[in-house]
Parts: sequence; structure tokens; C-alpha cells
Amino acid sequence: MGISGQLTQAMLIQRGHLFPWTPVFLAIGIGFYFNLPTEPDLAFYAAAAGLALLGLGIGWRWPGAWSPMAIAIALVAGGTCLAGFRAHRMAAPVLDFRYYGPLEGRVVGLDRSGSDAIRVTLDQVVIARTAPERVPGRVRFSLHGDAAESIVLPGQRIMTTAHLSPPQGPVEPGGFDFRRHAWFLGLGAVGYTRVPVLTAAAPEGGLWIFSVRMALSDKIRTILPGDTGGFAAAVTTGDRSGVSQDTLEALRASNLAHLLAISGLHMGLLVGFVFAILRIGFALVPPLALRAPVRKIAAIGALIVASGYLAMSGGNVATERAFIIVAVALVAVLFDRRALSLRGVAMAAILVLCLRPEALIGPGFQMSFAATTALVAVFGWMRDERISIGPDWLKPALGVLMSSAVAGAATAPVGAVHFNTLSQFGLIANLLSVPLMGALVIPAAVLAACLAPLGLEAVGLWPMGLGLDWILGVAHFVADIEGAQRWVPVAPQAVLPLIALGILWIILWQGRARWGGSVAVFAAFILWIGAERPSVLIADTGALVGVMGQDGRALSKPRGGGFYARAWLENDGDPAVQADAAARWPEDQGAVRYIETGWGPEIVHLHGKRGADAFEGCQEGQIVVTQVRMSLNGDCDLYDPRRLRRTGSIALYPDRVVTAKDLAGARLWTARQ
Repeated sequence: MGISGQLTQAMLIQRGHLFPWTPVFLAIGIGFYFNLPTEPDLAFYAAAAGLALLGLGIGWRWPGAWSPMAIAIALVAGGTCLAGFRAHRMAAPVLDFRYYGPLEGRVVGLDRSGSDAIRVTLDQVVIARTAPERVPGRVRFSLHGDAAESIVLPGQRIMTTAHLSPPQGPVEPGGFDFRRHAWFLGLGAVGYTRVPVLTAAAPEGGLWIFSVRMALSDKIRTILPGDTGGFAAAVTTGDRSGVSQDTLEALRASNLAHLLAISGLHMGLLVGFVFAILRIGFALVPPLALRAPVRKIAAIGALIVASGYLAMSGGNVATERAFIIVAVALVAVLFDRRALSLRGVAMAAILVLCLRPEALIGPGFQMSFAATTALVAVFGWMRDERISIGPDWLKPALGVLMSSAVAGAATAPVGAVHFNTLSQFGLIANLLSVPLMGALVIPAAVLAACLAPLGLEAVGLWPMGLGLDWILGVAHFVADIEGAQRWVPVAPQAVLPLIALGILWIILWQGRARWGGSVAVFAAFILWIGAERPSVLIADTGALVGVMGQDGRALSKPRGGGFYARAWLENDGDPAVQADAAARWPEDQGAVRYIETGWGPEIVHLHGKRGADAFEGCQEGQIVVTQVRMSLNGDCDLYDPRRLRRTGSIALYPDRVVTAKDLAGARLWTARQ
């Protein structure tokens, strides 16, 4: 048999196992769109759409061993078109200048920023001295200073004086692009205010779900004060504004932050609990149990509860994704199919990608489907091979242990790539917390919801608070262990796709060739280990410079530019804080600071106007960075605000210069730059 015959036979073996590949090729097309250097034109989309139709036509007209290849090409082309359509559909005005002045709008979102400040999102925005067609559709700003004492209500029309600016580009070339993230959130400006927020109009009635959510959140925090109440509100209404930054850091360090977000775990525990209670309740009524399909009735009831939970949680991307996964499982029960299978997971992924293609590049989508796919694959394999995990009396505990280990192993690479950290004791923390979440916290939340109409919600919230107190105690205990977090350097862009495709190949491909996927996984880790970090990083504001040395990256300032400092050090895999990294700079040189790169140019950082005035002039081989617009005589290379606005952040290597603009390309969300 020739090579062609062997390939044909291999494709025929895959028959009946190809549907789970559908979201994979759809995701490849979406990823291709987001990695294009320039925004495609109409001719590109016409060609892609034509290719998709051609592939589907070939697959339908000439079914056979190779027709799946034509359908795969059609899915890739369709995914590209889908992502482009979504990006253009989300188009809205983006502020193209720094603004300080009056701001008015309707409150449509409340959360907490990374600096632990309350953050407000407005629509129906009005700002001064700006044409209506240039006013952003949505604005998000933080409350600092006197503004932090202001009371802001859902649907309320407020006014204040705020500092606003366009969404910021990557803090280093190739890093997370907040502009793209903001584009798909509809945010046209971000900023802050330090003056009190005034009421321009009472809350409107059009945002009743948001108002109910916030009212429930306030009620919960009244009964359960502090971080416990904030945690309880987060897992019931999606409102995280009551959780302090210290607690957030502890949850992240202990790998328990996923318990804070309403995701697949919460939705699964809630639906499983409701489904079990309804099914047991119906079974206790013999006439009903003997004459009615109680399993399907329980599934319908659980689906209704899941829909209500989706609405009360605010319907964010993570919760939508979780709802789709459990909805697919419950619908499978209605049609007498397996509730949890790779086909079901694939269907959920297809729906999510069609609704929100941009979710693909976010950690939430990747971690959720990585964990779900791994769990379904491992437990499905054990079921098919009739592998028992232990005696019946020990199976529940061993099942939790195995689930935590499998989900943790599946999500660890995703978390490390996105957050540059690995939780060394995350498995222990999850084993001590997740069972309590399912056995106490979620049932208590359901009890509180049932008793709320009678004014007795405290009866359910009290045991819920006990469970959350335990989880918070575990989080702080584990986070305080020396070495709880291990920092890793940022991964090259190709690493995560290679890992994902390699693991999916192992799971989905039928036959011994599946183990070829391990080659892609191995190559990804080799690529990661050999990744080169920039020798010099320059912030796009000129406020901070970081130079890599033998002891790590030396920062030009101990304070100021903290967001850049934190991101750079995390991407280096360096646990140092900004002040410690600044101590690596040769010495305190005042407003004009010098450092050698070790491979060529000398870096000179001028601090503010005082540094610009004190600088005597540049010399050949120097790179001068300043926050102040200035002109210099000499052969040095000057990076001032005018130049940095054109380039974005800068990364210098011994053999090349890379700018954020080079890597971001000419896309819809970079048009302002």
C-alpha cells in the first residue's frame, strides 16, 4: 500500500470522531485573523468566504476519505471571516487625545481596579469640547481621593471632572494589548477622577437586572461583612467590588482565584446540585416517578435555574461560556445522549466562538476548555477501559483528588503563559477548598435564594460564610508559604498554540499516531526555555527604562510607572518589586541617570523637566529617554514623547530594535496610534 493509500486508510479510521475537530479549525481561523499584520480589506473577506463555501461544497458533493480536509479549510476560512465580522461590528469611537474636564453618563458597570479602587463604566457619555461623533460609546474610570467616598448606583446618571485617555497599548512589544481588549468591550476611553461624583439624574428603569444584582450584592455584604461578603457576592452576583486586593493576590498565589469568578465550576456545582435535588424529590413521589421522565424534568428545572444564574451574574463572558457548557450537557440529557462527552464540549466551544470569537485569545476561554476537555477525555477513557480509581467508599474523595490534579495540569501551562506564575501548592489548596465549595457553599447559596422571598436569606448565608471563611483561610495560609509562587518568563507567541494543538492531537486523533502530538508539546517547551528577553525596555511614556543585567532587570526609578515595572518584571519571571529592581541601577545619579548595556550603547534616562534641563548634551553611542519633548545636538538616539507616541513601547536587543507598533500592526484597534 502506497503513502496515499495509508493516508486514506488513516482518515477513514477517524470517521465518527471528527466532529470535535470542528472548533479546533474554527479557532485556527480566528487566531489567524488576530495575528494578521494589517486589517483585511473587502476583497480578502470575499476570497475567504468563497473559500469557505467551496470547501463546504466539496465536502458535501464528494464525500469520502479526504472530504474532511476540505471542510477543515472551510472552517479556517469561516473562522477568519467570523472574527473580522465581530471586530467590525464592535466598532465605536475611541478617544484620540488626553482629556481633562467634565464627564457625564449613565452607570452600567461597577467593579474594582487593580489599584483596589472602585471602577465605574458609563454609557450615554457626554464630554466637553468634543463633537458627538468622536465621543466614546463607553468610558471606564476609577474613583480615587475624595471620589472614593461617592455613592454610585446602577442606572444612575452621574457627572464629575475626570482625566481620560485612549486605551493603552502594550507595555512592551508583543505584550498584552489592552487596546484590543477594550475594543471588544466597547470602551473608548479610560481614566480616573479625584473629585466627588454628583448625581445628574436618578437611576433609570432600563437596567433592572443590573440594579437587582447590585442590590443583592449590597444585601449579602451587609449580612456577611468584609472579604467574606465580597467573596459571597462575587460567586452569586458576579460583583467583585467588595473583594480587597490583598485577598485577590492570596487567591491567585494559591491557585484559588478561579473560585471567585462565576465559571464552569460554579455553574456545574449549582446545576448538579439542583438536578440531584429535583431528581431525588421527584423519585420520592411514586406516581410521578413511575409515569413521568423525572430525569428530563430535572434537567429542564436545572436549565431554568442555570438561566436565572446567568442573568443574575451579569452575563459576562466567563459565565456565558459556563452556561453554554452546562446547557449543552442538559440538552443532551433531554435527548438521551451522554451529558458529558467530547462532542458536547465541542458544541459548547463552537457556540462560544461564534458568539464571541475574541474569547479565544483570553485566558478564561482557554483555561475553561482546557480543564473541561482534559476531564472529559481522562474520565471518558477510564470509563471505556473500565478502570476503577478505588473502592466504592473511597471513590468520592479520590474522584475529587483526580479531578483537581487533571484540571490543574491542564490549566497550568495556560496560567503560566498568561500570568507568568505557577502555584506550587495549588493542588493542595484546591483539595482543601473545592469539595467544600460543592458540599457547603453552593447548597447554602441555593438555600439563601429560596429563603430570600421570606426575608430569611441569612439562614443560608451564615453557613455559606463559614465555608468561604475556610477557603479564604486556606488561600492566605498557602500564599504565605515560602515559594508558594514560582515565576516564569513570558512565553513566545507560538508556545501556547503548539501546546494546545499537541494535546488536542493526542486526545482527538484515533490510532497510535496520536502520540505524535507530544512532539509539538516538547517543541513548545524547548521554544519557551530558549526565549530571549529584551536587553532594554522603554515605556511608551518615557517614564521608565529597564535594562537587563546579571542580577535581573535594573529599573531607572523606584517609584512611578509602577504598571510598567510590574509587567516587565513578571514577564522576566522576576519576583522582585520595583524598589528592589531600581536598586540594581548603578547608583543614585539624580535626575540624569546612566547605565551601560554591556553590548553597546549607554542608556541615559532623564527624569522630568529637571533631568532635561540638567542634561549637558548627548554623545555618540548613547540612547537618551525623556518624558519631556526636547531636541538634542549630537549623534545620540533620542526617544522623547513625540517619537514614543509613534512607536509605542520599545524593546532593544543586541541585534535589533522592536517597537510595539511594529508588532501590533495596522488593525482596527490601533488606528488611533
